[in-house]
Parts: sequence; structure tokens; C-alpha cells
Amino acid sequence: MSKRPPVTTKRGRGRAAEDRRSRHCPYLDTINRQDWVKWTQPLLAFYASYIHPWLTLFSHHPAGVCWILTSRSSAPSLSHISTSMRASYVGNTFKVRWQELKIPRRDGAPDSSWTESYVFFLAGRGQKSHAYTHSVQFSHHVFLNLHTLKFYCLPDNYEIIDSSLEDITYVLKPTFTKQHIGGLDKHGKLYRAYDGTTYLPGIVGLNNIKANDYANAVLQAFSNVPPLRNYFLEEENYKDIRRPPGDIMFLLVQRFGELMRKLWNPRNFKAHVSPHEMLQAVVLCSKKTFQITKQGDAVDFMTWFLNALHGALGGTKKKPSIITKVFQGSMRIFSKKLPHPDLLPEEKEALLQTEEYQEQMSESTFLFLTLDLPTAPLYKDEKEQLIIPQVPLFNILGKFNGNTEKEYKTYKENFLKRFQLTKLPPYLIFCIKRFTKNNFFVEKNPTIVNFPITNVDLSEYLTEEAQATEKNTSYDLVANIVHDGKPTEGSYRIHVLHHGTGKWYEMQDLQVIDILPQMITLSEAYIQVSLLHLAYNCVFGKCYWII
Repeated sequence: MSKRPPVTTKRGRGRAAEDRRSRHCPYLDTINRQDWVKWTQPLLAFYASYIHPWLTLFSHHPAGVCWILTSRSSAPSLSHISTSMRASYVGNTFKVRWQELKIPRRDGAPDSSWTESYVFFLAGRGQKSHAYTHSVQFSHHVFLNLHTLKFYCLPDNYEIIDSSLEDITYVLKPTFTKQHIGGLDKHGKLYRAYDGTTYLPGIVGLNNIKANDYANAVLQAFSNVPPLRNYFLEEENYKDIRRPPGDIMFLLVQRFGELMRKLWNPRNFKAHVSPHEMLQAVVLCSKKTFQITKQGDAVDFMTWFLNALHGALGGTKKKPSIITKVFQGSMRIFSKKLPHPDLLPEEKEALLQTEEYQEQMSESTFLFLTLDLPTAPLYKDEKEQLIIPQVPLFNILGKFNGNTEKEYKTYKENFLKRFQLTKLPPYLIFCIKRFTKNNFFVEKNPTIVNFPITNVDLSEYLTEEAQATEKNTSYDLVANIVHDGKPTEGSYRIHVLHHGTGKWYEMQDLQVIDILPQMITLSEAYIQVSLLHLAYNCVFGKCYWII
């Protein structure tokens, strides 16, 4: 047996001793990066939700993978179409069982066997710890602390310091300099992931864990709003925000920041990202109103998400946050109470003369504008084909011209309301109201909205005072969320503009393709995000180059 090199240390004032072996670990070549690429996202997502100790990285296992693997089937490895994950906790060890269902064999015979992989998250480094025992028993020596992102060699128990490990720690916790952030929208450089695929940072897919495509589309839209993205790329912008003891809502801020840094990471191992940690925070903070396993409504999720982020960042009605500085505009609401329709004409006339039934004006802020679609036709044309109606965007924008009145009914009272804009936000969100709910079912309006991609001028929807002060009133589309299919069984996809290349891309979960701008207008648009037509967009005291 070869003798271990003597342990020597160097000491300096105010810092701990450093083991000389830290820079000469002989086990670095046992790290299997290919399997790290394959399993890192699902396993780290599981870790982020349930586990907080250690992750082993090793190779040279008889089964040929970096995790402890046992198989019930001797059939050859094929592509996998279904996965599941379960965890059990014994002592200080989490044992994660990862199952994969194989596709049918080439001869057509069904193959319902499962391949089971076991991954151990081990706590501690001492001689009585499970990590120490595991390293001795299986000769797995390189361990990573997922909290401090430091590598250790066991059972010798010294920290490993080597620049070749930076690619792993950077994937776990990407960091961005101000110079890097400033150049994100100025070029369209393709990057190559560790698995060989090329991708544009920010134009990467998100895993659909089961039924979370509604959330994926909204998160992708906000990822391509530069001022919001830039704010969350720098953790220093929000890490010192104080929240009350026991408040869990700040977890939403942390997870959203982590997701932004992963989506825009130029050194990803793969050309897609898992939103599992983000979605777990959504489930927790929304008290299961929005879930991973149940399809949700993108507008409902977006409304809750924006308000939750605003509150978690310390924002109030009077105190702004990055959310309100990017998306908040204001309007005037003219409201007039209507008499009950069952009253006699003379009673209605008498009530209309009272002060209660006079038109009242109020000021209100908004984070998005809801656009109402005309009622879809119920009949087929002469060829017995369903008519798909179309409506210009400016027709449904007439709701905010200050003259169009619409009746709104509550449980006890009815009102006539009209709206007029007083301030335009840097980024304007339109929500096209496609779904009508009643006690029995949800109905979808399939009307196609004809909208221009650029130069949507909203000057005629502003008050006279606002028209005199607002110098820029035109918007360019940057994101378009689409709902396809039936109300309860449909799916979501999104079109986004990459500012560096000027090209449009369509993303639906993991699928990312480029698309012509002309094709975007043919979709059943549900949510649109548009940029105020400026060369520079100044938000939160900083100017960001957009176009």
C-alpha cells in the first residue's frame, strides 16, 4: 500500500489552517459529470424541497452511473417515458428512490418493468456519520455540501480546493456581474451546454412536471422583461429586505431569483431548466391554490404572483417595489349606480335624482388591463363550418376611451362604469378575457384578436392631461401567452422576443422553436406583455437598453 503524503498546513493571521491535500486531491477524476448532468436537476429539485445535507458525486460504480443503482430487470436500457421519485428518512440519511418506466420492447411485447435508482443524501463528516461510513464502504470520496457549496474528501475529511470544480458550483448558484447583465440584450451569442446542445440564455425550456404549463408560460414571460429580470439576477437587490418572523412569502422572492439566474445562465449543463423549487414555493405560499399536479389559469396565477412578489418585497399601496415600477399604471373610473330593474319607472326616476345615483369619479392603479371579447357566434356558416370570429385589438381597447359604458353586476347592486387611462407603465400587460364561468361549466371564447406586433398607440385612451405629459404612448409586443384547446383540458405556450437577436421564439415546456412574427397574430392570445416604445427604459433609478 502506498503511504499517504504527510499533512502540512500553512497558517496566517485571522484565518484557519489550510490542508495541503486540499489542492492535490487524487479523487477528482472519479466525478462523473455526464451523470451529474443527467440527474442534477430532478435530484436537486427534490433536495431543495425536502433535504438539506449532502450530495455524493462519484463514478466507477459497477452499474456505470454516478448514483447507487439497482435494477429489477435485466432488459437492455431504453428510452424512458415516465418517472417517479420517493424518499425515506432513516437516521441522518435520505434515501431517494428514482423510478423509470421503460417503453415497450422492439418485438411489441409490453414491458412494464421499472428501473430503480437509489441516491443517498448523507449528513455530516465525522467518523460516526453516515457520509463517513458510506465513503469507506463504497470508496466514494468526493462530497459536496449543497448549503455552502464546498467540496470535501472523505474519509480523510479535508476540503477540496480546485478550479476544475467551478463549473459544478456555478450551475448550482450562478452569479452575474453588472457588466454581464448590461450586455444580455445587446447580442445573440449561442452557448454550448455540457451535453453538447446549443442555446440562447433566456430562451430555454422549463420542465412540465405534470400540469404546470400555465405557470411555466407566466414565468417565461417575466423572465423576458429586462428590468424585472435584471433586478432578480442580482441577489444584492433584495437579500437585505426584512420580513416579519415566520413569514414564508419571501421564499417566493428567493426562488424566483434563483430561477432567473438559471434561465439566463450561460454555463448550463443542459439547455433546459427545472422549475421545481420555484413551483414548490408557489404551492406553499399560495396555500395550494396553485399546484403542480392540477391545471390552473394563467391569469389567476399571474395576478396572485405579481401581488405576492410586491408584498414580499416590502411593497404596499404607498410604497413601491420593482413590480409596481415596471407594470403599474393608473386610470380614472367613472361609476354610476343603477336603480333596481324591478322598481316602477317613477321610483327609478326619483332615485336617479339623488346624490347616491350620480356619477362618481375615482383614481385607481392597475398592474394589467382586462380586455373583453365580443360574444362568439353560436351558429355555423352556410358550409356547415363553425365560424371563428375575429376582432381588431383597437376595438376591444375602446373600453378605456372614457366614453364606452359597461354594466357591472354585483350580488345586490348594478353599476355603469367607464374607464380612461391617466398613466402608462413601462411594461403594459393585456389580459384577454376568454373564459366565462358559471355554476355548471367554463366556456371559452375562441375569438381571434388581430393585433400589431409593434407601434400600438394608446394616446387616444389617455385623459387630456395625460396626453400633454406622456411623450411616448406606443408599445411593442415582447411576450404573448396562448391558450390552446378546451377550457379545462387545454395547454399553454408562449411567444417571446429575444432582444439581442430581434427574433421571436415559441416555447412550450421543453420545446423551443423559432417562429415568424406573422404566425403570432394567428393564435388565441390570452396574456400579452408590451414594452413602452423607448430607446432607454428607466426603471428603479437605472436605465436599461431595450431596443
